[in-house]
Amino acid sequence: MTVFGRPLVQFAVLLVLALTGCGKDASKSKQLTISAIPDQDPEKLQRLYGDVAAYLSKELNVPVVYRPVTDYTASVTAFKVGELDLVWYGGLTGVQARIQVPGAHAIAQRDIDEQFHCVFIANKATGITDLASLKGHTFTFGSESSTSGRLMPQYFLEQAGVKLDDFKGKSGFSGSHDKTIKLVAAGAFDAGALNEQVWKQYVKKGAPELEQVTLISTSPPFHDYHWVLHPSVTERYGADFPDKIKAAFQKLDATNPQHKQVLDLFGATRFMTTDDGNYREIETIGRQIGLIVNSAR
Repeated sequence: MTVFGRPLVQFAVLLVLALTGCGKDASKSKQLTISAIPDQDPEKLQRLYGDVAAYLSKELNVPVVYRPVTDYTASVTAFKVGELDLVWYGGLTGVQARIQVPGAHAIAQRDIDEQFHCVFIANKATGITDLASLKGHTFTFGSESSTSGRLMPQYFLEQAGVKLDDFKGKSGFSGSHDKTIKLVAAGAFDAGALNEQVWKQYVKKGAPELEQVTLISTSPPFHDYHWVLHPSVTERYGADFPDKIKAAFQKLDATNPQHKQVLDLFGATRFMTTDDGNYREIETIGRQIGLIVNSAR
């Protein structure tokens, strides 16, 4: 017996394979993939975003998985090609991602991200006490694409009359805020810049690195970290899904022990909505420094 010109057995096998394939594609299309820039220790990030994935999966009633990335650039690239749906970015990487993906938007930030700061630290043995005295010393930023570890520190240094050429040798890039503290404490660099939140975490736990490192300056405030949502999500889950995600983050309540665990890992007391306009200053500075070269949309 034949079906559409094929033997019945062969047709049945093809039908099973087709249905199996459709099932896999359907399952994948219903999976929400979240990620984050690797700005801190990978183990901490795995724990944090594993908790976030579990929370969002329950609140949104869809499977949510966390996918780590190797570096800041990789997170933007993966978002651009549609491999990541919802990403925790710094101000600069968030702008870079949105420029490359029309329709992507900033949707939520922590309470502390409205008035974020970067800090400048120095090895105590150097005798550095302020930004002006950084001239002639070695210096390290964090990641090359970090907002609070590179973009804004470089901007504030220039505002203080300190240019990259004023450092001894080329400025370094540690790769993360934690590593910046460790490198300065070890004397690999005389000074460095990182985000204030990580610095405060080290101070709170009385980290041994503080015996060798001192805080020399705290920057003026700026908007920083935020969640950016890929536009393809609405095609899979509906036009109201972004609002559902916003509501889920806003629902996090510090009086709820499980919610508090997530908020504590973020170093926040609550989440709030945000919009693209809050990062125009970041985009302007990024273009001035040359870290954003794409044409404006």
